[in-house]
This record gives sequence, C-alpha cells and structure tokens, in this order.
Amino acid sequence: MSDYHIPVLLKESVKGLNIKPSGIYVDLTFGAGSHSRAILELLGEQGRLIVFDQDEDALANAFEDKRMTFIDSNFRYLKQYLDYLEIEKVDGILGDLGVSSHQLDEEERGFSYRFNKVLDMRMNMAMPMNANQILNQYNFEKLVDVFSAYGEVRNSKTLARKIIEQRNNVMPWTAERFNALLRQNKVGTENKYFAQVYQALRIEVNAELEVLKEILLVGKEVLKEEGRFVMISYHSLEDRLVKRFFKTGNLEGKLDKDEFGRSLCPFKLINRQIITASADEITANSRSKSGKLRIAELIRS
Repeated sequence: MSDYHIPVLLKESVKGLNIKPSGIYVDLTFGAGSHSRAILELLGEQGRLIVFDQDEDALANAFEDKRMTFIDSNFRYLKQYLDYLEIEKVDGILGDLGVSSHQLDEEERGFSYRFNKVLDMRMNMAMPMNANQILNQYNFEKLVDVFSAYGEVRNSKTLARKIIEQRNNVMPWTAERFNALLRQNKVGTENKYFAQVYQALRIEVNAELEVLKEILLVGKEVLKEEGRFVMISYHSLEDRLVKRFFKTGNLEGKLDKDEFGRSLCPFKLINRQIITASADEITANSRSKSGKLRIAELIRS
C-alpha cells in the first residue's frame, strides 16, 4: 500500500456506520483503502462493499476481496453504478472529503504551493480543465466569483485584476510565479492567504461543492431506513453543507414541519456536535486537525 492517504478519524467514522455483517456499504473515497479495510473486517461473507475513487493513483492500492467492488469513477455517479449493479438501497455511506496527503505531496499533481510545478490540481487527470487554464482563461467576474465563494478571499477583486494583468498563455502559472503574485497582494498572514486561494482554485477545478451537493441528495435516495450517512469534511464550506443537509434533509437548510409542528427532516443526527480528532491523532497526523465528522441516520425515505 502506497503512502496515498493518512486516514483521519478512522475508528470513529467506521463505528458511525453501525455496520451489519450482511449489509451493503459504500466508501466514496477509497484512497489507500484504510476505511475500506476497516469496513471489510466487520462484514460477514454475505456483506458487500462498493468503493469509488477517480484518482488513477488509487488503483495501485486496490486489493482483492470478493465482497468488494472497485469503481474507478467520481462518486457523483453513485446512483448510476448502483443501478448497474442492481443494488436498490444500501445500509451506509462513508465519505472522506477533500484532497489527500498523497495528492498534496506529489509534485507533478500541482496541488501545493510548496513545489514549483505548473498548477494543475485535478483529482481526475482526465478532466479537461486544470488550475493553470482557469488562471489564464477565466474573465474578471469568474475569477472574483471563484476566490470569494470558494476561498472567502477578502481582496478577490484585486487578486483577479492582478492575475489578468500578469497572465500570459505562453507562460504557464507555476507555483513560484503564482506565489510571487500572491505575496504582493496578500491580506493577513501569508500561510492563511495562500491556503484560501489554493483551496478556491482546487474546488473550482474539481467542482467539489457541486459534487458534494449531488452526493448528499443521492445518498438520501439510496439509503435504507436506519441507514447511516457518515461524512468527514475539512473546510467550513463543506462542513456547512453537510451540517445543513443532515439537519433539514435539503440543500436550502429549510426545516419543513407537518401540521402539528413536527419536523419532517428524514435524518436523525447521531452526533449533534461535530466529532474531531484526538490530541494523539493530531500529533501523528496534522491533517486530522481540520477533520470534522458528522453522522446521520435515515429515519424516513
């Protein structure tokens, strides 16, 4: 197994699935397979695990288990693949969102501002648009939207204007070139500003929030009653969506009630407060510091 992904909140998330030995479960983000292996340990011979990963590097971590089906695709297509596999409902869904430690550490993938490579940031290398193309092709309004909506960058208009002034389609945006521009225009501390801007680009490249919205809706559709929905998020935009959906059952965050004032939310919250990593886990894995675990159980379909 390659050093593809350091599992975050592994025990807590798998426990949250409340696994039945003969149940059917979905791991939306296979990575190095750590969560999948833990799930399989609790499944009996009749149990089944469907795993997704769109990153071709994850294929190297796939292993043989007759109970497991590996799908090398984006998890937004969960419903289509379940239909193909003739599976109507599942007992639990686990999603570990965000970029993996492997992707951040692979220089050629262009996710990180630590390596002087052309900015790419695609989780699926077959996708047509990368970060360099966004910086060179988006107009002012679209760049402002990306940085303000996905990075909450305070000077998104100034940043967009500077990018347009300095871009050159012949000269790609490497991390070194882009970082120099960011340093000249940063607001607040450098590390935080870089993190916000790079996060915004990555979310846009991979349509992360749109995909998350899709999987939340699909998950509600394909879960059995008493099925568990377990999500680990790493930034406030993701967590806000998950929290709102689990509390209301919709993306708008509007809690519907019946004529007697009773909640019509289809979910029961298993943890009303987010579960975060322990001090020991944070010491062993700094990435876990930002991990937020939320668990919901479907009580009515």
